[in-house]
Amino acid sequence: MSGEESRERLQKVLARSGVASRRVSEDWIKAGRVTINGEVATLGDKAGESDRIELDGIPVLRDPDLVHYLLNKPRDVVSTAQDPEGRATVVDLVPTDTRVFPVGRLDVDSEGLIILTNDGDLTQRLTHPSFGVSKEYLTHVEGVPSRAALRQLRDGIELEDGLTAPAEVSMPQDGALRLVIHEGRNRQVRRMCAAIGHPVLRLVRVRIGPITDPSLAAGEWRNLTRDEVYSLYEASTNS
Repeated sequence: MSGEESRERLQKVLARSGVASRRVSEDWIKAGRVTINGEVATLGDKAGESDRIELDGIPVLRDPDLVHYLLNKPRDVVSTAQDPEGRATVVDLVPTDTRVFPVGRLDVDSEGLIILTNDGDLTQRLTHPSFGVSKEYLTHVEGVPSRAALRQLRDGIELEDGLTAPAEVSMPQDGALRLVIHEGRNRQVRRMCAAIGHPVLRLVRVRIGPITDPSLAAGEWRNLTRDEVYSLYEASTNS
């Protein structure tokens, strides 16, 4: 939008977005923490709907049509918007009044947390490897990996598409692994475990960046809170 009538003082825009009160917003502007279209804002600046406002490098969400769902994907559900084979998809499990897409993928045999949204900026940040947002998995594997095998996972595994980045790995009980990775390659955890000779029997994603919810049952979804959405942006900024 253009024209003076469509622009408001920045502190008012920030306050209406729910980020902070006008007074706190003024302090942030004075401290140089707020930018408009990449330029450091000053007190007295105005912004319109088309302007991109960021606080500490994190976009200020002002679009009321943005939705962010957290779904606990069950096994045998496909992580796509549509499936040519007619299988159930993650999109079938969330409200359909807004068109959303899954952020990344969990393969059909895997379970756990997945985000569905129409927020393209957040999707980019959570899926592009340059941002390195961590994801945590619990997996049951065949056999009991040795210390040497676990060390291989921590150091990086040579797969057909290259060496994996070091993973955080622990074995809370025999045959049960907890892995944290910062990449998003296709079926990566399964391929890593197969490469050390311990194929996956069950795989569950339990955390995306700072987001976890052990109370969310398989097939259930909920809206992410505004604070949770900002925490995801923050995780991508600080990775």
